[in-house]
Order: sequence, then structure tokens, then C-alpha cells
Amino acid sequence: MKRREFTTALGLGVVAAAALAETPAKAQQAAGGKSRLAQILERGTVRIGTTGDFNPMSFRDPGSNEYRGFDIEAMTQFAADTGVKIEWVPAEWATLVAGIAANRFDIFSGASVSMARAKTAAFSIPYLEAGTVPVTTKAGTSKFKTWESLNGAGIRIAVSMGTVFEEQARRHFPLSEIKAVQSPATGFQEVLAGRADATITSNVEASTLVKRFDQLSLLAPGLEMRNKRPFAFVVAQDDAAWLNYVNTWVGLKRIEGYFDMLEAKWLPKA
Repeated sequence: MKRREFTTALGLGVVAAAALAETPAKAQQAAGGKSRLAQILERGTVRIGTTGDFNPMSFRDPGSNEYRGFDIEAMTQFAADTGVKIEWVPAEWATLVAGIAANRFDIFSGASVSMARAKTAAFSIPYLEAGTVPVTTKAGTSKFKTWESLNGAGIRIAVSMGTVFEEQARRHFPLSEIKAVQSPATGFQEVLAGRADATITSNVEASTLVKRFDQLSLLAPGLEMRNKRPFAFVVAQDDAAWLNYVNTWVGLKRIEGYFDMLEAKWLPKA
């Protein structure tokens, strides 16, 4: 299935899910509550959760300490189009869904879609597709050349706790030692420090890591990506009006070519 066909089909699924969520949303409004969209417009700010540790999607600029990246630029445009200001809310991958459920933020700046997260949070129409790739040291590429070579006794795979990569690592490498490190530690830092043989991450982050750190390398040129998944914005399940608004914005921006522009800027092809 082609990329646009896939994202369109998944987008239709999200709209259908939103329709199913309409009943509790109406009940909330009938009880005197307001949708998140109404609350956001009333107070003039949108609370956006982001981790700031996923370069080039969301990261801290070392000079200004401000958030930058693909998702940050997208959310900045979203707020501008909505006519409100942004309140950035620091978040962690391990508590992403809990933050949404606890109403700590109105929307999360972007995450890969997973069935586990979808049980308690809602995803927007996808705006980008990515896949998982292994990253090791340049010295490690002589020992590890395939996905299968990373699965074995004594092999250490480091991943960030609570991310989809922790789940994937346990599934792909059942014989290896999986080191789930807690933020602010990261999987690639464990590899750089010699405490892990490899990490797995999105090809999006991997392309940035190998440019930033000379010691790191993709496992092998042209190695297949696994766990191909779309990226989407995350919101609460109980507000169909808010999800519909976010979906409308994503759909319009996709047709306008806005996300293609962001991809060319932040994720240039190697």
C-alpha cells in the first residue's frame, strides 16, 4: 500500500473512532462541561506536552534552551492557526498517556502510533511515517550486521523506558539483555558509554544521531526498517470535538503540502 493510501485509510479509521467517542463527549457537554477546544479558545492558550529529547522532532536548542524541531514547528503553526498562544508542558515518554488522561496537557506534540497507547488515548490522522532501525558503534558494525545478530546471550540492547522501542526490543531480541533506561538517560548514550552494544530507535532520530556522533553508526547500509508506523498527535479519548478539530487541521495541512515542507527541512534524505 502506498504511503498516501495508507495514511488516508488510517485517517478514516481515526474518524470512525472519533464517532464512537461522540457519546461520552456529548454527555460531558450535557452535564455543563466544555470541550477542550472551547476551553482553549476561552483561555487563549493551548497546553502542548513534549519531551524535548527526540532530535530532530522535539529537542532543546543548546544555545537558547528553547524547544525546536519538526513537531515543535508543526505545533507552533497549529497554535497560530487556532489563534492562541502555547504553553509548553515538559513530558516523558513513560508517562505520555498518563499525562493526557490526567489533563496535564491538551495535546502531545507527536508520537508513533501503538495499540497499547490507543487503549487509553486517541491519535490524530497521521502526518509522517517512520520505521525502527538498530544503531551501534562503528566498531560494533563488524560484529553486528543483521537484526538477528543482535539477538543472543550476553548482547546488551539499551532503550528508553516507556517508549515503543522498549516493547519492540523485548519482542525482537528475547535472548538479549534489554536495558530500559529512565529519562533523562537514553539508549544511544548507553551505547556511547560502552554499557550497551546497540540501541533501536526511529530512522528519524537515527539519521540525526549518526551525524551528531562520529562513534555511532547504523547497523548496516540498506538494512530493512522494522515496525513501520505512522506518527500522529495524541489527545484524550473523551472529546470528539477536539479530536475532530485536530484532524481537520492535519488533513488541511497535508493537502497543502505543509508536512512535506517540514519533512524536507528537518528530515532531508541522505
